[in-house]
Amino acid sequence: MTMTQKTPKSGKPANRAGDIDRHVGVRIRERRVMLGLSQQQMADLIGVTYQQAHKYERGINRISAGRLYEIAQVLGVSVSFFFEGVEEQRDPDLSARQRMCLELARNFAMINNERHQDVLSHLARVLATES
Repeated sequence: MTMTQKTPKSGKPANRAGDIDRHVGVRIRERRVMLGLSQQQMADLIGVTYQQAHKYERGINRISAGRLYEIAQVLGVSVSFFFEGVEEQRDPDLSARQRMCLELARNFAMINNERHQDVLSHLARVLATES
């Protein structure tokens, strides 16, 4: 169903606000992992408990506009970043391959030695061109 379709009984949009909350949570998690931040570090940066940060990422608790703005500042993105792809209605659960790619990006970002990053990047390019 698309966001404009209505449920038969209630007449409300079929894509409830909870779906959007989960989508925003997934986007927060993706960006946090890309930056190499743990959930605890993220929680500390935005001034909430680990449990609250976890609930935000799972879409269990709604995020106020002010808190979303604060999260965007901490993660270095605009607020609109969290809503990108909402129209596509993608599945909020990451596939095993997506998790692996996010983990790879996080680990790469944690490498402090630029030379090591360059070598690893070159290795990835070589492996990608193999048939």
